[in-house]
Amino acid sequence: MLDFLYQPWPWYVAGPIIGLMVPLLFYIGNKPFGISSNFRHICAACDPAGIEFFKYDWKSGTWNLVLGAGVLIGGFLGGMIFANPEPINLASSTISDLRALGISDFSGFVPSDLFNWEALGSGTGIMVLAVGGFLVGFGARYAGGCTSGHAISGLSNLQLASLIAVIGFFIGGLLMTYVLLPLIL
Repeated sequence: MLDFLYQPWPWYVAGPIIGLMVPLLFYIGNKPFGISSNFRHICAACDPAGIEFFKYDWKSGTWNLVLGAGVLIGGFLGGMIFANPEPINLASSTISDLRALGISDFSGFVPSDLFNWEALGSGTGIMVLAVGGFLVGFGARYAGGCTSGHAISGLSNLQLASLIAVIGFFIGGLLMTYVLLPLIL
């Protein structure tokens, strides 16, 4: 059983499980799927005085908070408890592109050249975390949801706004990969 947990699940298992979330959420009351709304629920639960945006019944989103907690717990279990000791299998073209950016350690799940305490305190690390985190949070709120919410729930509901948002996510990812990341690193 542990061998099964150490291996990545193939797309034909994980994909249908994710896809089954949409009909399940429709069955339990047409609830949107996504993680970014949890930030609003948490802020509303903390009862910020005078902010109209957070005055609503946040307890109706408790199921989404449980989903978010499950994502965190699952990430911890997958990264710490059931971590595959083998290095990840990267394409040789990816390795050469990353080496050109100055990344040389491919032994873990993420490159330790970027994800360590020293890099966190550097100007690049602060910019990536603070500026990048702000842009992701602002973008998710401005777009009315995050990538998972738009790509899974919104597209399955045939919402034009979600299609536009998902196209924007892809364009942003391509710009980050091919334009901004080489400048940052």
